[in-house]
Amino acid sequence: MKNILKLEELAMLALGIYLFTLLPYDWWLFAAFFFAPDLGMLGYLANSKIGAFTYNLFHHKGIAIAVYLAGIFAASSVLMFAGIILFAHSSFDRLLGYGLKYGDNFKNTHLGLIGKK
Repeated sequence: MKNILKLEELAMLALGIYLFTLLPYDWWLFAAFFFAPDLGMLGYLANSKIGAFTYNLFHHKGIAIAVYLAGIFAASSVLMFAGIILFAHSSFDRLLGYGLKYGDNFKNTHLGLIGKK
C-alpha cells in the first residue's frame, strides 16, 4: 500500500508540473519557489503547536487547490502559480514520507513517525 500511495503522490507532483507549463513563467521560477512552503516550519521557533499549524497551513493540499482555483476565478496567474507551488511541494514532501504534522512533535505526522526507527 505504501508504494501505491507514493505513486499517487508522484502523479500529483507531475500534475503540478504540468499545470505550471500552462502558465507564462520561466522554469527557474518554479525551481526558485519550490521549497518556499517550507517557510511554514518557522512556526516551530515559537513552539510545536504553532509550528504544526503553520507547517500544515503551507502543506495542506486543500488550501493549495483553493488558492489555485481562486487564481482561475480571479484570472490571476500569480495565485495559480502559488497554488501550483503549494500543491507540487506538498506532493513531493508526501512522496518522501513527510506528512501533515501533529502539534506534539515535528516527527509525528499523519503518515506516521519520520526519521530513524
